[in-house]
Amino acid sequence: MGPGVTWYLGVSAFLFATGALGVLLRRSPLIVLLSLEIMLNAGNLALIAFARHQGNETGQVFALAVMSVAAAEVVVGLGLIVAISRRKLALDVDKLTTLRG
Repeated sequence: MGPGVTWYLGVSAFLFATGALGVLLRRSPLIVLLSLEIMLNAGNLALIAFARHQGNETGQVFALAVMSVAAAEVVVGLGLIVAISRRKLALDVDKLTTLRG
């Protein structure tokens, strides 16, 4: 049978808290993106745990949709980081307040 849904939710809460701490404490945009990915994966784990508990596939399908949105977010975020680093600007999240053309 495997572990119960509470174990999955506990791991999901731990992952989400770790990602939230990474977003709040780090200044590097790359670390912030990775922390956001950890938070999205924690949400996916909770969705899949509830889908397994309910006995249907709805949560798993929604988790697949969240993963595709997360992949698009990573592509756009990494593109912005590369563009900023090519202009020799500081890669500090606090200093990135405006986007200039």
